[in-house]
Amino acid sequence: MTRRPHHPGGFGGPGGYGRGHGSRWENPGERTARRVRRMASGPPHRHHGPYRPGMAVPSPWIALPLIILLVGLVGSAAAATAFAAVSFSPLFLLAVVAITAHRAGRRRPIPPPPAAAPRPQAPPAPPWAQARARFDLLREEYTAYECDPMAVLRLPALADVSVPSTGRFVEAFAEAQALDTDHRPADRHHAEMFVAAVDRAVRAWEAARDAAERIRHSSLSASERASVERAIKLLTTARDSDNDAERLAAYAMARSELARLEKAGVVHLPRAAVAALENEGRGQLSA
Repeated sequence: MTRRPHHPGGFGGPGGYGRGHGSRWENPGERTARRVRRMASGPPHRHHGPYRPGMAVPSPWIALPLIILLVGLVGSAAAATAFAAVSFSPLFLLAVVAITAHRAGRRRPIPPPPAAAPRPQAPPAPPWAQARARFDLLREEYTAYECDPMAVLRLPALADVSVPSTGRFVEAFAEAQALDTDHRPADRHHAEMFVAAVDRAVRAWEAARDAAERIRHSSLSASERASVERAIKLLTTARDSDNDAERLAAYAMARSELARLEKAGVVHLPRAAVAALENEGRGQLSA
């Protein structure tokens, strides 16, 4: 490195380094760059030092590595300082947190592997046994009513299929009766149909009984009601009497009264009730 000529006067003036007319210190990189430019432009002026012909002028490419090194050092230091200043600033930290949260929100979670589909279980068997027990109880109640002339006289609407509730019950009972079997059917559909038919028949029977209780003898005329009440008294006497002759006479009069009522369409005696009445009148059944 070539030193500038000594100028008396101290730093930046006589006796110091610099231009000789300023007070700023010049770093070596600037001096080197200026010298390179000066040497590239031609021989030095007369006031910068003596120039002798034949003096070797340094090539400007010799200082290029030094210039690159100095610029790199200065640039790296400035970049490091700026990065440190920005990295520890609150705004930079908030920006980093916001960007991280945004990316984490956009990142879709990995779905778990699909669970194995459960094996389809066979549906439970229809409650055929319970339905069969309900139907047996219903059949007993209905048979007991049809075989009892006294019950028919007290609830005549329950034996009259022209009454809507009674007609619905008779149809439901016939449907369940047709599907009834002694053992559980092998066909599942058959068993399900029987269970449903029994449920309909039981509900229809309850509705028909309730309707018959409400109606009783309200649809009969006064004379018809009197005839029904007289037939009921005769049957009661025949059943309660211990005298066979009195009992047989009461049954005979009751049969005659019921035949007249049935012929007039006041009551509709089921065949089972007529057969039971005849058997009791012949003395084959005890009272």
